[in-house]
Amino acid sequence: MNATDRTPADLLRSALAADPGRPLITFYDDATGERVELSVATFANWVAKTANLLQGDLAAEPGDRLALLLPAHWQTAVWLLACSSVGVVADVGGDPAGADLVVSGPGSLDAARACSGERVALALRPLGGRFPQTPEGFADYAVEVPGQGDRFAPYAPVDPDETALAVGGAGELTGAELVERARADAGALGLAPGSRLLSGLSYDTWEGLSSGLYAPLAAGGSVVLCRHLDQLSGDGLAKRIEDERVTAKTG
Repeated sequence: MNATDRTPADLLRSALAADPGRPLITFYDDATGERVELSVATFANWVAKTANLLQGDLAAEPGDRLALLLPAHWQTAVWLLACSSVGVVADVGGDPAGADLVVSGPGSLDAARACSGERVALALRPLGGRFPQTPEGFADYAVEVPGQGDRFAPYAPVDPDETALAVGGAGELTGAELVERARADAGALGLAPGSRLLSGLSYDTWEGLSSGLYAPLAAGGSVVLCRHLDQLSGDGLAKRIEDERVTAKTG
């Protein structure tokens, strides 16, 4: 990654320029058996579409606060990078009542209705499937995002010294602080270009977010992101580590 990268969106652009075809996120849900692998290029395309939705249809502006009520999931990672691309503050697990807009999974819809701004719901079904019936008061992400543009350009440059992320235990981080911490974590975990980090941590702490996205991205590596990892047997975990060529593990 480039030393000049100062936001998560910068890190993604550098990854895309370096090797667009390599895996970036391999997601497992051990409650459903789902496995999804996204290359850097595929992930970046999802981010661009989501950032266009965020900036265009949802009219989000730099400095707006988005309450992100989603678990550790590949689509959550997409939203985190889309927020960074627009300059929106991703408030992980934040209070919807105090947010400008909210993005919710199926288990937090009631809480998300406290947001008076735009509301987006994700079904979190395999392959990014939509809800059988769109929840009242929400836009269905799976319906809205496919028609968005594949390239994204922010209306205004994103300031790396403005708040980019809020998460319990770590407080608020600017884009530059986030990148600095991610690089430090990558070093502490021994990550390097080509590393494969398996993370079973949730996304409700900085440690989980860093292991499950930011540190591998900063290192030029990739993450095997596992939800419900506690439902996998010891033999199953050992096989996954071997099959996915895992070089480091957290959670």
